[in-house]
This record gives sequence, structure tokens and C-alpha cells, in this order.
Amino acid sequence: MTDETIYEVSLDVDAAVAAEFLLWLRAHIGEICALPGFLGADLHEVGEPAPAPGRLALCVRYHLRDAAALESYLRDHAPRMRAEGLARFEGRFGASRRVMRVLPR
Repeated sequence: MTDETIYEVSLDVDAAVAAEFLLWLRAHIGEICALPGFLGADLHEVGEPAPAPGRLALCVRYHLRDAAALESYLRDHAPRMRAEGLARFEGRFGASRRVMRVLPR
């Protein structure tokens, strides 16, 4: 059985700040992936369901070694890192999150 965990962040971004947001997001993803237990991440633009007019829908899927690595991130790093995004883009994006465990093949 695998312990690999997926941490998925869905983002709904104001198209007016999309280019700046993407620049920040790519750096943010790199910072997160440098933390212990993170194996990498994939950034996706969501096509379906289509975002509302004037919005950009994105999804980041972080791959982690296990649930303990995610718990460490959520406890020790997430509050600060989330605050940075909110300070820069407050009111210009929304985020929702899911956690999944990879099932064996």
C-alpha cells in the first residue's frame, strides 16, 4: 500500500491579475516543493467546468511522500504562505482544497 498523498488546491482568479498571479504562483509552488516530503507538483488550467467570465480557473496538485508530510506543511508553513498570497491578491482570488491518498494499482 502506498502512503503517497495528493494535496489539491483549486484557484479561481480575477483575469485582470492572472499574469501577475501566475508569476507569483509558480514561485510559490517552487517554495512549497522545496519543503521536506514534497515530491513535486503539477499546475493545470481548468477548462471544464468553464470559469465564470473574467475569471481564470487553476488547479495545483502537490504530490507528497505521505500524510505526515502534509500535516507538517499545514502546521508549520501553510499559515505564513497563505497569508503572503492573501496580502498580495486579497479579494482577487478564491481557493479550495482537497486531500487524497493514492491507491495502489
